[in-house]
Amino acid sequence: MTADLVVVGAGIVGLAHAYHAVRKGLRVVVIDRDARAVGASVRNFGHCCITVQDGDALHYAQRGRQHWLDVAEAAGFWAREAGTLVVARHEDEWAVLKDLRAARGPDAVQLLDPPAVQRLAPVHETIGGALLPGDLRVDPRAAVPAIAHWLSRQGVTFRWSTAVHAVDKGVVTTSRGPVEARAVVVAVNHDVDRVFPGLAASIKRCSLHMLQIRPHRDISVRPAVLTGHSMLRYAGFGVSPSLAQVRARIARDQPDAAAAGLNLMLTQRPDGDLVIGDTHSYDDVPDVFAREPWDALIINKIRDLLDIGDFDVRYRWQGVYASATDPFLVAQPSPGVHVVSVTSGIGMTTSFGLAADVVDQLSPALAGTPLTEGT
Repeated sequence: MTADLVVVGAGIVGLAHAYHAVRKGLRVVVIDRDARAVGASVRNFGHCCITVQDGDALHYAQRGRQHWLDVAEAAGFWAREAGTLVVARHEDEWAVLKDLRAARGPDAVQLLDPPAVQRLAPVHETIGGALLPGDLRVDPRAAVPAIAHWLSRQGVTFRWSTAVHAVDKGVVTTSRGPVEARAVVVAVNHDVDRVFPGLAASIKRCSLHMLQIRPHRDISVRPAVLTGHSMLRYAGFGVSPSLAQVRARIARDQPDAAAAGLNLMLTQRPDGDLVIGDTHSYDDVPDVFAREPWDALIINKIRDLLDIGDFDVRYRWQGVYASATDPFLVAQPSPGVHVVSVTSGIGMTTSFGLAADVVDQLSPALAGTPLTEGT
């Protein structure tokens, strides 16, 4: 088999590379070891958290936003320009939001009084909040397979349940035989150490607890909802000097949340269920035994945050993603081979913008007449 571009990994980062390549008229083969995407790309909140990114992440998020909307329309999956609601329940959190508004502007960050906050989400005591209207939401469990299906209709060849044994210049050796290509992108998230261990020395695996709950009464929460805990997780909030006060207060008053690396947030699925979470722990190999106190921590914090009454826990799971000091790994271990990983848990937010940049960088290797189809 031959291709102009081989993409190893059918998560959202790999699919984004295939998307940009096929739009350039290239022949693309996507290889994945599983029968379908089962990793971080389908285990997340479905939250494209654009506004509170910073640096390269902000660039990628902004560049990728319209691509999300375009591919959602083309592939026919649910996407919503719902924005993000950031709830402030303490004065230091309110100060952070005011500083964010000053830095990003009133169109990007709209400050809200408590009644306006409660019209968007049924939260308990709040002193205000902010709406970030530029952010997006999707259902990752539907979006990722829909994108793969749509790409296959555009001529992308998928080789599911196929292990990659080696990646060299011009050829990918797999359990189903070799695939020759002008260029290769390896996008396997935290498993980069399985293919290029020398590139993964600084990467840890971050595991997180998440749950899906069903309230006993109908509620509507159109935007994603972030809290003061979330301010500690997104670099864009760092524009505020008051962020240090938020961090110190949480460490002092909520040591259990600080120890769990809690990012208290939620999104509502199209069926009305809420996805809630999440915690963060880091290791070379994640602990396979989930800590029940951390699930209980999330549930108790959600009860304190939301006025929704009783609810049932329908699903619990652990997400895993690559984590490193630099939020992006983009390396070229050999000519025509790029290794790409989002090492910060913002793959849904940045994938389409990051992939656009990488495919542009690959242009010299992809120049010329596309390879003819082989067998």
